[in-house]
Amino acid sequence: MSHSRFQYGHRPKEKVRPVNPEIRQYFDPDLPVYGPWRVWQTKPELPSTEEVLGTDIPGDFVALTPNCISEPWASKEEYLEAHYALIREDSIAPLRNAVARVRADPFMKDTPDVSIYEKVFLVGVTLARAGLALHIQFSTRRAGKNIAWTYSNRLNPGTIVALTPKHNAFLSRCVVAVVACRLLEAVEKDPPEVDLFLASPDDIEVDPHFPLNEQICSLAGDIDAPGYINTAPCMDFAPLSEVSALDITTKYDILQQWPSQPMGKLDASQWSALNRMLTKKLAIIQGPPGTGKTFTSIAALKMMLSNKGPNDPPIIIAAQTNHALDQLIKHISVFEKNYVRLGGRTSDPEIRKRTPYEIRQNQGLLTIEGGLMTPMRKKQNKIAAELDKLLEPLAPSNNSKPLAASLFLEHGLLSQEQVDSLQETAQKWQQSNIPANADPLAAWLSDCVREFDPEYAGDFGFDNDDIDLEYEQLKEIEVEHGRYEDDWSAFKTRFFPLSPGLCSSNSAKVSRTTLEHLLKEKDIYKIHKRYRGAVYDYLREQLIAVLGEQVQRLAQTYKYCSTNFQIGRFERDYCILQEAKIIGMTTTGLSKYRGLVSSLNPRVILIEEAAEVLEAPVAVACFPSLQHLILVGDHQQLKGQCADYELCGHPFYLDVSMFERLMINEMPYAMLQEQRRMVPEIRKLVAPIYGDLLRDHQSVEDHPLVPVCYPR
Repeated sequence: MSHSRFQYGHRPKEKVRPVNPEIRQYFDPDLPVYGPWRVWQTKPELPSTEEVLGTDIPGDFVALTPNCISEPWASKEEYLEAHYALIREDSIAPLRNAVARVRADPFMKDTPDVSIYEKVFLVGVTLARAGLALHIQFSTRRAGKNIAWTYSNRLNPGTIVALTPKHNAFLSRCVVAVVACRLLEAVEKDPPEVDLFLASPDDIEVDPHFPLNEQICSLAGDIDAPGYINTAPCMDFAPLSEVSALDITTKYDILQQWPSQPMGKLDASQWSALNRMLTKKLAIIQGPPGTGKTFTSIAALKMMLSNKGPNDPPIIIAAQTNHALDQLIKHISVFEKNYVRLGGRTSDPEIRKRTPYEIRQNQGLLTIEGGLMTPMRKKQNKIAAELDKLLEPLAPSNNSKPLAASLFLEHGLLSQEQVDSLQETAQKWQQSNIPANADPLAAWLSDCVREFDPEYAGDFGFDNDDIDLEYEQLKEIEVEHGRYEDDWSAFKTRFFPLSPGLCSSNSAKVSRTTLEHLLKEKDIYKIHKRYRGAVYDYLREQLIAVLGEQVQRLAQTYKYCSTNFQIGRFERDYCILQEAKIIGMTTTGLSKYRGLVSSLNPRVILIEEAAEVLEAPVAVACFPSLQHLILVGDHQQLKGQCADYELCGHPFYLDVSMFERLMINEMPYAMLQEQRRMVPEIRKLVAPIYGDLLRDHQSVEDHPLVPVCYPR
């Protein structure tokens, strides 16, 4: 067993903190604060076999509630249920469609939207703190090209896959899994290898309490100030000051006497936007290109941070991508050092220092009294030892010899009389090609078995694959779906390689009935040699089925431990996050770490590039404690993207972000109107979109002329 990277227990100078009960409460749907749950809330995040096969519903279509983008929702419950169903269908539909195509044509080749892998074999079991993963190898022959794995988006972590026996081809059997890890050195092997988590019913993280319901669901245009601003409306504007002439000691009641003149370097439209960002509990800020969206967001954050009380919860900031988030954090780090970057691996070395992992490394030992990490780690280690003993006969070190007769006896597949007959004959007749200390079953089998070889065909003589995505895009995907810590190797606690072992050297098929009849013979030496290989295959198959049932039981227990271990990590990292003034994560992270972030009781969330974010991930950000939601973006530049094109547009409009929907319904907003990026000639190209609302700042008037716009 590999050693732990962290040690727990009382040590000198060790920090001891009480556990935060809100984190555990969040994950327990039976507690009255979060229950009772409705049917849709209990659906697992990963689809069931029936959903992927399309047998869970009658007919050939999935019934979905149309998305209301031009009128209020009847209730917050209908709003949440509809958007959960839409975003879930967007994830499931591509896989369901792919399965249907393979079922119709089992021998089809890869297409641009369907990837098929064959000769899929289990070659190991990976125990990670996040759960038990199956380590598989496979063939990419149907791709018709050599995969450039470095630049390919195939089997990225988080990808949902479906597995089926070769001869069934999804007619009735389907196993749903999600890619847990895709290490480059593993997929570049011949054959490639990845780790899979099998789907299991996990509880959906949904709170019945939904802040800002009146605005987000009912589209009420009368937007009040956040509760905490109503309580303390006086704010110090010193953070905006860049000249000594400003009286930095003056505070203003921002609800009653907002300063009429812009301060600092803010223009008039930015000043108006700042007013809305600070005084409205739902602030929508539209920023056309070059108008200073990030600059205005930074001004608002400066104001909120400088007026933040010592016991106020952290401010949450989020962006659609890791790159955009890091750019925002870089600006923040200039004036605020006490921030935490939650989730993902950042390429910026300074920002990396502010991840929970790096902060823990510098702070030393930390014990959470009553926390779940340590007890769950011990239980996981105990299960690992049991699994090690259980799978030892299938290890590669035993690949060249048959399984022991005593193993079949232990699991009731051979009787004591049958094993005795093997031993008696082996003692009487010593074969020259069988070692004296060999298991008696080896002498009985002799040359009736051979090593199993799946015969992978290397590169198949194919041309190299085209690059699927830009390298930076792929890194973004890998980071976003990465594990909670640094990388997979940090999580992997134990790997158990499995070997296919020996199989019959006679390819002739023998019926199951015949094999069962042969195994009724008490003296199995009376079984003819031509059947012995097939009998061994049958015994091994039955043994693996028995061992598989035991592995499944251990996996269920391990899954329970992994879930609670995750809660324990949240309990530990809560102590770091609660001391931060600002916490940054991607919009995916808002869902991924919702149990942790919710326990901080945040009241302010600012989302950059909000027009690119699908509605459901923003709805997830509406924690019970939320008082102040700021959406910054421009729906006329970029929209959200769906995996299933059929969910775009009428009647589901999944590609319409919350930002765009609120704009369509003419909810109050502020627009930034002075652009500082484009020369006037280029700006005129977007005039059909923004009309006269977008103006040129004086600074762009001095830019050199664009040659293509002015003939010589």
